Amino acid sequence: MVASIRAILGLLVMLINTLIGIGPMMVIALAKLIVPHQPFQQRCARGVMWIAEKWVDANVAVLNRMLDTRWELRGDFNPRLDTSYLVLCNHQSWVDIAALVEVLNGRVPYYKFFLKRELIWVPLLGLAFWALDYPLMRRYSSEYLKKHPEKRGLDLEITRKACEKCRGMPITVVNFPEGTRYTPAKHEAQQPGFRHLLQPKAGGISFVLASIGDQIDTILDISIVYPDGVPGFWDLLANRIPRVIVDIRQYPLDQQWVRGDYRNDPAFRSRFQQWITELWQQKDERIGFIHTSVDAERTE
Repeated sequence: MVASIRAILGLLVMLINTLIGIGPMMVIALAKLIVPHQPFQQRCARGVMWIAEKWVDANVAVLNRMLDTRWELRGDFNPRLDTSYLVLCNHQSWVDIAALVEVLNGRVPYYKFFLKRELIWVPLLGLAFWALDYPLMRRYSSEYLKKHPEKRGLDLEITRKACEKCRGMPITVVNFPEGTRYTPAKHEAQQPGFRHLLQPKAGGISFVLASIGDQIDTILDISIVYPDGVPGFWDLLANRIPRVIVDIRQYPLDQQWVRGDYRNDPAFRSRFQQWITELWQQKDERIGFIHTSVDAERTE
């Protein structure tokens, strides 16, 4: 009962924060839409991101005051606000976003998440996603694409347009390469060759790099681990998550991945996919090591 009341109060506070921030954000976003002047639009974009950062700051402060969750940051992470990052993260739960916000907000430029298009219909938040120019991806089944081949590559075009709007501004692009949340059933169906991960999709990453890779300096390879089992967002609000481990590895971006043509050059596409697969293999090993170390702690 206490946990449910705590969760409801947390939701109410975040709703109030959202209502306060959404009005000014919409005014600036509409001005950006109406006035076709790029310098003005970029100033508007910075204004929208500033409001979003303050909204996140308020929500993080509320959650940290309400919750006992321990956010454990590991790895090598030397954040800067004057550069652009590409974040590659595993995906298990809505809590992943809270974990990323906890460790990244205020330390790196404001981030853009790749989201499912259906989220545009979430009340208030959908408007915020639109105002922030978040890439809203539409997933098609292989059967649908066979019937509608003209839809192939649509997500890549959405990625390109969203990234072009970021040009000239420090930005953190957050990508979940698996394209969906990990579940045992999905893992069993895919048989991906990883113990803790699904198969990564390289195409979206390549298009981000092709669009604004020349201004991205660093890749943040982030692995999120829930030692007590994968939670839901309600578990977070109800204070049922004792500990979250966030491991960050920081790599300089090799410019060879910026210059290639993923769509039309099969040799480059093969090399790029191999690079992402190797990153994922290393991530899988790190996640396994973290789980092993946690188990060892509990047996001491």
